Amino acid sequence: MKVVTENRKARHDYFIEETHEAGIVLTGTEVKSLREGKVNLKDSYAAVENGELFLCNVHISPYEQGNRYNVDPVRKRKLLLHKREINRLFGKVKQQGLTLVPLKIYFKHGRAKVELALAKGKKTYDKREDLAKKDAKREVERAFREKAKN
Repeated sequence: MKVVTENRKARHDYFIEETHEAGIVLTGTEVKSLREGKVNLKDSYAAVENGELFLCNVHISPYEQGNRYNVDPVRKRKLLLHKREINRLFGKVKQQGLTLVPLKIYFKHGRAKVELALAKGKKTYDKREDLAKKDAKREVERAFREKAKN
């Protein structure tokens, strides 16, 4: 499995409830750009429209040698999931106020996949609390290392 890009900010901005793997419908030049790592997941999300799942606001840069075969870099891209999975995700998004956020894009057995997360937005005080916990953990690890040296 070769990870192309990861959305680290999503883990900071959201509580991740569960994750799903989905295939992406891409054109040939988009796949080549993905292999070069020219993709940005910032501010991207997934939405259900007419019973189909789409990935929105993902920027895949045009392939340099693609000339006329290049497509719009921020177009909606269809995601491939079973119908019952899409319906279950749609129900959770509607009822519980959750969001579908892409966490990473990667290649698995030569096919482009996206890891989608069912996520709930964090408030600013939750983010501060997480940062405080991370700092405390770092201090404890530093103290253990200094103690081990002596």
